[in-house]
Amino acid sequence: METILLKKIFKTYQESTIKITALTDISLNIEKGEFTILAGPSGSGKTTLLNIIGTLDQPDSGEVYLDGIEVTNLPNNSLADIRLKKIGFVFQTYNLIDVLTALENVEYVMLLQKVDPKIRRKKSIEILKAVGLEELIHRKTYRMSGGQRQRVAVARAVVGEPQLILADEPTANLDSKTGESLIELMKSFSLSKKITFVIASHDPMVIQKAKRIIMLKDGKIQDDHFC
Repeated sequence: METILLKKIFKTYQESTIKITALTDISLNIEKGEFTILAGPSGSGKTTLLNIIGTLDQPDSGEVYLDGIEVTNLPNNSLADIRLKKIGFVFQTYNLIDVLTALENVEYVMLLQKVDPKIRRKKSIEILKAVGLEELIHRKTYRMSGGQRQRVAVARAVVGEPQLILADEPTANLDSKTGESLIELMKSFSLSKKITFVIASHDPMVIQKAKRIIMLKDGKIQDDHFC
């Protein structure tokens, strides 16, 4: 079964008196475990599409299915529950709680999921070891480098065992070596844990790492192929 199925998605925004078309007639399906890159220039609709897949935004028309369930018109509390249990997010700006340590940031998702404290502590330490931050688990994230903070963000996204992880320009604030290391880390989680990754990026290095590339331009799919 598809992890993601989109049917005829349209999305527009109103800016002052101007109507901007963000997405036009987007239909696609993404299978479980795929490592997919949404590519295209700035303004092509990548982030809008990512937000619609993640239920952070709603289309004007069309249907969105996650694991066979239509989520297009679900109430906000149901969408919040789906995001908590099934989707992990990695943002360009990290979106960490900087007054907390790396360990506390990673634990936070499982705290919301009401996981037993001993279990969430154990799993958080294990995932931070897996992303190479074993020596920094008790460091507050505002004292970390950009690459370290983004690794905390990936650990936080993965630790709740979501079926889907969405990442928006995750390498934008990183040097090339750190960025490549981060993408390889994501690919390893995709393979080992069968997590579906959808990453919005215009970084050529990230695009080269894709198993599937969906190219967007002016809110439309220009190309869609497996590598």
